[in-house]
Amino acid sequence: MKVALATCMKPPEHDVDEAPLVAALRAAGADVRRLAWDDPTAAPAAGEIVVIRSTWNYFEDLRGFLAWVERTAEAARLFNPAPIVAGNAQKTYLRELERRGVDVVETEFVPASEPRSLRGLMRERGWTTVVIKPVVSAGSFSTRRIGAGQEDEGQRFLDALTSRRDAMVQRWMPSVEGYGERSLVWIDGELTHAVRKSPRFSGATEAVSEVPIAPDERAFAEKVLAPIADDLLYARVDVVRDEAGAPRLMELELIEPSLFLVHSARALERLTGAIVRRARGDLA
Repeated sequence: MKVALATCMKPPEHDVDEAPLVAALRAAGADVRRLAWDDPTAAPAAGEIVVIRSTWNYFEDLRGFLAWVERTAEAARLFNPAPIVAGNAQKTYLRELERRGVDVVETEFVPASEPRSLRGLMRERGWTTVVIKPVVSAGSFSTRRIGAGQEDEGQRFLDALTSRRDAMVQRWMPSVEGYGERSLVWIDGELTHAVRKSPRFSGATEAVSEVPIAPDERAFAEKVLAPIADDLLYARVDVVRDEAGAPRLMELELIEPSLFLVHSARALERLTGAIVRRARGDLA
């Protein structure tokens, strides 16, 4: 059983999931190594499966990353599969989910080099506080919260962002500071656990704590994942509650999410077993 955990040559931060996962896979008899997607000298070995885990700099070269995904999928079995990765790489997937009837956090997309008045957008939508971030991003890269009275600062940030890349403006959800953003972790066909995350902006450290999965959040996450559930090794559904208390989708992470394995022994065991079965060829 040969397993490559896809990462990058210089990860921007430590992957706390990696050590327990490597240890569990080796204990199960797997030959495990790290495979940097951005290392031109590295490639999958014969009979190896590749599990994307910490390719956290892919937003710097999306075209190159997606080309690597295609090459890797042709040479090895890749998880999550290439079509899933390609469809999740840009946060415009939120529009597609909204069309399917998923309640998402209200979002305006601002294409690169198309000037947009932030003050006008906020007035139009009735938003007093917003979050601005790139459409292709990882972690908290170039993410900023802008409140009332900060519109000029926000405009400068938005203009600088859209001079280089597509951006998005989301309504700030007040429940993030109380109830918190909840990350629901899905592994091999079921939700295993959830954590509450603190707000995170550029340069900030993310704090997490395990929380129960509320019944409506479970139903919501299962609805989000239903059309693609059979294709997934793992997923993370990030939800927040609106003013009416209903879950809304913040982000759907299908490429390289932290799975908070240290918070759930069951999740680690389930992910290990799922990878081992695929490495043995028990599953497609």
